[in-house]
Amino acid sequence: MANLIILILPIVAIFLMFRSQKKRQQQAASMQATLQPGAGVRTIGGMYAQVKAVNDETVELEIAPGVVAHYTKGAIAAVLEPLEYDAIINGRPVEADEEPAAEAEVAQDEKPLSLSKDAEADASETASETK
Repeated sequence: MANLIILILPIVAIFLMFRSQKKRQQQAASMQATLQPGAGVRTIGGMYAQVKAVNDETVELEIAPGVVAHYTKGAIAAVLEPLEYDAIINGRPVEADEEPAAEAEVAQDEKPLSLSKDAEADASETASETK
C-alpha cells in the first residue's frame, strides 16, 4: 500500500501542475484575442503602453506620444482598465477635501522651520517671554 501511494502522489502532482499551466495559457490566449486599439497594456518587461493596432502575430504599441513599437502578442502581460491605466500614466489625482485640511492642521500646530539667524533670535525672544 505504501508503494502505491509513493507512485500515485507524483503523478497527481504532475497532473495538477499541467492543469494550472494550461489554465494560465488559456487566460493569456483569451486576453490576447480581446486586444483592441486604444486599450492600455503592461508588457512582460513592465512597460506601460497604449495599443495602436493589432495584427495577426504582433501588436503596435505607442510607448510615448508619436513613438510606436511592434511587439509580439505574447509580450503583453496584462490589459488594464482605462481608469487604472490613466492613474498609472498621469499620476493619481489628489482628493480636494484631504489636502487643504492637512495643511491647515500643520499651520496651526507648528511654525515653519527656518535656518536663518534671525529665526533663532525670534525663538529665543519668544522663549524668554513665555518664562
